[in-house]
Parts: sequence; C-alpha cells; structure tokens
Amino acid sequence: MSARRDFPLIFEYSVPGRIAASVPEADVPDVPLEEILGARCIRREPAALPEVSELDLVRHYTRLSQRNYAVDTGFYPLGSCTMKYNPKVNEDAARLPGFARLHPNAPVDLAQGALELLWRLEGMLAEISGMDRVTFQPSAGAHGEWTGLMLIRAYLDDRGEGRRSRVIVPDSAHGTNPASAAMCGFEVVTVPSDARGNIDREALRRIADGTVAGLMLTNPNTLGLFEEHVTEVADIIHQCGGLMYLDGANFNAMLGITRPGDQGFDVMHMNVHKTFSTPHGGGGPGAGPVAVKRALEPYLPTPTVEREGDRYFLDYDRPKSIGRIRAFNGNFGVFVRTYAYLRAYGPLLRQVAEAAVLNANYLLAQLRPHFDLPYDRPCMHEFVLSGRRQKRECGIRTLDIAKRLLDYGYHAPTIYFPLIVEEAIMIEPTETESRQTLDAFAQALIQIAQECRTNPEVVRSAPQRTVVTRLDEVTAARRPNLRWRPVAEVGSPA
Repeated sequence: MSARRDFPLIFEYSVPGRIAASVPEADVPDVPLEEILGARCIRREPAALPEVSELDLVRHYTRLSQRNYAVDTGFYPLGSCTMKYNPKVNEDAARLPGFARLHPNAPVDLAQGALELLWRLEGMLAEISGMDRVTFQPSAGAHGEWTGLMLIRAYLDDRGEGRRSRVIVPDSAHGTNPASAAMCGFEVVTVPSDARGNIDREALRRIADGTVAGLMLTNPNTLGLFEEHVTEVADIIHQCGGLMYLDGANFNAMLGITRPGDQGFDVMHMNVHKTFSTPHGGGGPGAGPVAVKRALEPYLPTPTVEREGDRYFLDYDRPKSIGRIRAFNGNFGVFVRTYAYLRAYGPLLRQVAEAAVLNANYLLAQLRPHFDLPYDRPCMHEFVLSGRRQKRECGIRTLDIAKRLLDYGYHAPTIYFPLIVEEAIMIEPTETESRQTLDAFAQALIQIAQECRTNPEVVRSAPQRTVVTRLDEVTAARRPNLRWRPVAEVGSPA
C-alpha cells in the first residue's frame, strides 16, 4: 500500500505544552481519580496524544472529513443499501429539543408527544405495508428478522405446532436470513431460483410440508427482480401451515404500488433508515420495525403504544408477548425522521418507487451491452450485472472494476452479491439521482469496460488517484496497520 501526503498529520504538528482548549478549575472538591475509578483503571503513563492548537485540531478533522465519500458530495450506487439523499428538514425535526432531549425513562404523562408520533407512525406503516400492527423495538433489519421469527415461533407454539422446525430461505437471500433463522433455533432449508430469477416453485412444493414454520422471502429479491408468482408461493406455504416472512430491505421499490400484506405475507420488517429517510452510512443509525397481521398481534414485544381518548400510553399487559427485545422503544430519532418523511410525501409516496424503478431501468439499458446480464428482464429499483465476460476475456475481476471506479470519482457498487451470480455487480441508483448523474456514471462504467480490453493493466492496478492506492488484500487482512507511526520509524506514514 502507498499513501499520498497532501498535508502533515496532526502528530507532526505536536509541540510539548501546546493546548487546544482551556478548562476552568473545578468548583467541587478535588477527589483523586484512584478513589473514584480504582487504581487498576488509571493509566500508568499519559496517553501519547498530540499537543496541538485549536486551529490545527480543527484543520486536521476538517481535512479528514473532506477525504470521506458522502452522499452530499457524490453518487452512492450501492445495491440493496438505498444510500440516497434525504431532505435536511428531517434532520431538523429529529433535533427538536422535545424529541432529542426527551429522556427514555420519562413518565408517560411527560412523553405524550413522542407517544403520539409513534402511534400515528404505526398507523402509517401499517397502511403502507398492508399489515395490522407494528412494533418499533428492533434496532435494525437483522434484529427485525430475529423478532419476526420469534413471533412466528410463539404463534406456532401457542397453537401446539412446535414440531415445525424448518425455515425455507431462497438461494438469493441476504445472509442475515439464514443467520436469523438459525439463531431462533430453526433448521434452514435452501430453495433454488429458476431461470427467471424467481423462487423455483416446483422445488418449493417438494420441501413444503408439515415441518415448515415459514418462508423468508425478499421481494423484490436481491437480483432486483419482483417475484412474479409471489401469491402462488404464499399459497404453497400457507397450505402446508407455514407463515410468510418478508425481508423488507427492498421495500422502497413498491411503495404505494403494492403492499406485502396483500401479497400474502404475515410478518415483515422495514428498514426505515433506508426506505424513509435516515442516513445510515458507516454502520448506523438504523431501525427495523416489524409489522404483522392480526393473528400475530398478541405476541408482539411489550410494551405497545396505545391510545385512549386523547391520551397515549404503553401497554405492558400482554400475556402472550415474546417480551421486550431491547431497551426502551427503539431508535426514536430514526422514527422522527421517518414520520417527517412520510408526512412530506403523503399520497405522493408512490412516486418514490416509480422514480427508483425508472432510474434503475434507465441505467440498466445503458450498461446491458457492456456487461453480462444473468437475468434479462425488467428490473425493479436495482439490478445485477456480471463481470464474467471481462474475467473470461481480459482476466479482469469485478473487484478490479470496482476499484477502477474510484479513480473516476465514484463510490463502488455492491460486488460479489448475490452469491448465485458469478462476478456480481449490484447497482441501485435510487430515486433521488438526476439523469445527468446516471449518464455520467454509466459512461464511467462503459469506459472501464473498454479499458478492460484496451488497457487491462490500468484496471488491475487501480486505484491510482485515491489517497490510499492499491492494497495488498492478503496483507491488509492478516496484518492490518491501524496506527500512525513517525516517518523516521517506518519510512513512510501509515
């Protein structure tokens, strides 16, 4: 690995005795830290932190922030992640003092506004999804999967059907699906995809029997394709006594057009941090509310938010509940953003899905001649190409193509997923990108496809123009360099 040096690192500005802030002397008794924390928690030597001025400190972190790729500065084509621009007014709403500073243990009488927001948001999400009730407790999508499967287990146990021990998962599923099922104690059974990218219905019929607890299905699936026979699939599972679970990761493709509850799903999670506003780069924040049909309502986590007249309250009296699954009532700031987003769109929400699908198909039409397309049919909000042509003819991997995109100023798309597509390139343009952005991105990929034939070495060695250039992947994985060392010690900065 090599790194460009556009500016000195903050350690190199360090001068003994220089400080970035001054703190007034405490007006409380000076108690030794050893008495408060215990001797074992006190450092033997001061931390080796740089001693710099406030100005140098501000410049250092500002420069670092400018090195980060962000949706406010560029296009994120990550498939299945919905890294889209979100209105800043939603951020303002989440920062209103009455929401942002509300203590999670505040008495119900002092939290009526927050409870009203959750109650009204539950009604919105239930209507959009075609479900009856919603719990806000799950922290994210995978946590929602686990919650939904625990609801299915509680429902079946209550009916005396605890013998149902298998959960069916398509071969195109997100990896969290089988992991969540296994964590809930279910045996995972894989069903293959057919030639059009749907679930193979004949294979499904062969494994759908009295031992099946349910089917976990993503719709549109991870290939970016709508399950053409989703109601028939639901009938197969329901006829054998199982339940239908929807992985709602791709819910933004069908908002206002079709509802999972109408397709035959009994329970689903919604990644509201993706679909309804909250930026979630870098691992958070997130939320994964779970919506259910009426039959599963008694088993929802406690407490639920209820209304009596003009008063809102938390209902803990739910004897069949699976119990509380996290502290408090979910990541509340995410729900404020979700509520603001839905109130802004209202009946125009369908346009979100329509624009997302249109953008994806527009981009696919430009790229289809230059890459292989494993399932050649109209896509939904995302699509999956294959770089197997470039690998076979030029010795160029999808990883090389993704790295070369960095030199063109674009964040790379999702690669090598779904696993059933060789050299997969998954692209999701989202509904918020302009035609000009999509054209420029398409031209970059087309140019890279041409480079694979005419100048393959420039693709194999990419990126060359980024702060950190080509990594030795094996060394980076086995011996990661995670700390700064002086130039004199290592010969070059980390």
